Amino acid sequence: MPQNDLSSDNSAQGVVETTSRPRKVPRVVVLGGGSVGLYVARRLRKKLGKREAAIVVVDPRPYMTYAPFLPEAGAGSIDARDVVAPHRLALKGVDVLQGKVVAIAHGDKKVTISPEEGPDYEVSYDHLVVGLGSVSRTLPIPGLAENAIGFKNVEEAIAVRNHVLNRLDVASSTWDAAMRRKMLTFTFVGGGFAGIEALAEIEDMARYATRNYPTIEPSDLRFVMIEGAGRILPEVSEPMGLWALEEMKKRGIEFHLNTFLSSCVDGHVVTSTGVEFDTETIVWTAGVKANPVIKDASDLPVDRMGRVTVQATLQVATEDGEIVPDAWAAGDCAAVPDLLNPGSFCPPNAQHAIREANQLADNLVATLKGEQPVEYKHKSVGVVASLGLYKGVAELFGFVKLKGPLAWLAHRGYHVMAMPTGNRKLRILVGWIGQFLMGREIVSLGSLHDPRDEFRKASVPPKPAGEKVEQKAQASAAVAEKG
Repeated sequence: MPQNDLSSDNSAQGVVETTSRPRKVPRVVVLGGGSVGLYVARRLRKKLGKREAAIVVVDPRPYMTYAPFLPEAGAGSIDARDVVAPHRLALKGVDVLQGKVVAIAHGDKKVTISPEEGPDYEVSYDHLVVGLGSVSRTLPIPGLAENAIGFKNVEEAIAVRNHVLNRLDVASSTWDAAMRRKMLTFTFVGGGFAGIEALAEIEDMARYATRNYPTIEPSDLRFVMIEGAGRILPEVSEPMGLWALEEMKKRGIEFHLNTFLSSCVDGHVVTSTGVEFDTETIVWTAGVKANPVIKDASDLPVDRMGRVTVQATLQVATEDGEIVPDAWAAGDCAAVPDLLNPGSFCPPNAQHAIREANQLADNLVATLKGEQPVEYKHKSVGVVASLGLYKGVAELFGFVKLKGPLAWLAHRGYHVMAMPTGNRKLRILVGWIGQFLMGREIVSLGSLHDPRDEFRKASVPPKPAGEKVEQKAQASAAVAEKG
């Protein structure tokens, strides 16, 4: 494939190199198209012309997912398409490569990319930005891989929604009491922000949906949360976390704190405290870990948790503080020092990821112009969490504490403003207005996950070759006999 350093057609053309001819402009390769990658690339493109830098973003998905809206997407409050920002729409003037990063060789300034189809290939660069984010942190629990689903991306959120509504559909026509109880038992593991918001939104949606099922009462639904710590929502103060816990208990949600999932083979849940029950829904939200390719297939320095070690300037550095030239990192996959809380690191949330991305881009531009980078420092404006429609909890600016509808409004207002592109902001707002006027849209489209299933079942399998020969011989014999 010929080299073209100024390629801007959003394709692999001109990015994959086959020659060692020096580039006319420096190339910045951004690994990951999530919050960090998208905002870094947008800001770099805004500050640097095409003759000043070529920018390449690599991600296996063609869009960025705004994770804070996943619970609302799972509950149907937001259309799934509106919680993602398509790269080719949001990254004008930036080359986008759709593929998985499988190796990073910073010593050679090359990354290896595995596309969905075709052989792996290498892309060289002058400057590297690592924003590969995180993946679900799972444990070797019997039955977990076979029976659970995560809540880390939009595909999983919509699959959970469809599955929960499908269980209501099936249970409404099932008369076996034990089967009904299993179908209508929904288990969530992990009581952090992701788990509590997912549980609260899905529970709120499911109980609302029961009004369409004459044979199912809201009290027939059993929602269970299993959490290893002694409290939920560790991101908020203990009194606010306790308030949220009590409010959710009033809704009939069952909590098992200081408890671990021991087994879930065939949907039979066994906990460390001896609690046992059957369920057909297990949602795993018990934490995340840095993308494993950083630790397993790169030469960048990492800490014991597999995160890239960086200085407060977001430059990659060894634990001794030695800067690794031309390498930058931010977000969930980076151990970014929290200068306002010495000795700790910035939490892996969207608020920090977006601000880190903007600071990283500014610092990279500064170094290209021979200027000094600035340390990242951000005092959190607070935390907001949705606990279902018109329900929420929020702590803002360290002293404003909101509960109920006001906190819910703060959650929606903050995150819709943080959603990239005006197009998506408007779509989300219109969707909320439509839901307010016409109510929730409650329908399961579970067949979307395997649309060819019905066609496969209806298809007639080809006959064995020997059987075809025998049928032809019988047909020929019949014709000869008639003749």
